[in-house]
Amino acid sequence: MPIFKLSPLFASLPLAGAALTGGLALVPAAATAAGGAYYRAELAAPAPKARFVSRDVVWACKDASCTAGLGTSRPLIMCAALAKAAGPVASFTAGGKALDADELARCNGTK
Repeated sequence: MPIFKLSPLFASLPLAGAALTGGLALVPAAATAAGGAYYRAELAAPAPKARFVSRDVVWACKDASCTAGLGTSRPLIMCAALAKAAGPVASFTAGGKALDADELARCNGTK
């Protein structure tokens, strides 16, 4: 005969843990969406399309200003992919940190 008896709610504990873990996994994506874009770029000329996919992120452009959510590549790679898809990049910022002049030249393939 058992000395203690588990609550019927104990059976739902793994489900609650999975839901919590899944919810926490979405926090960075929600934070990026709520706070705006992770990448910001100014092109040398207006973008050829208002929305396009480059390097697995969706870029949204208005005139020469483009933004996108967080991707999985380094900022310089993301910049180079944008330059290839939309033309020369005048400035590029990832997570609030701008590429310097040397990195920007590499992004555009001029160095």
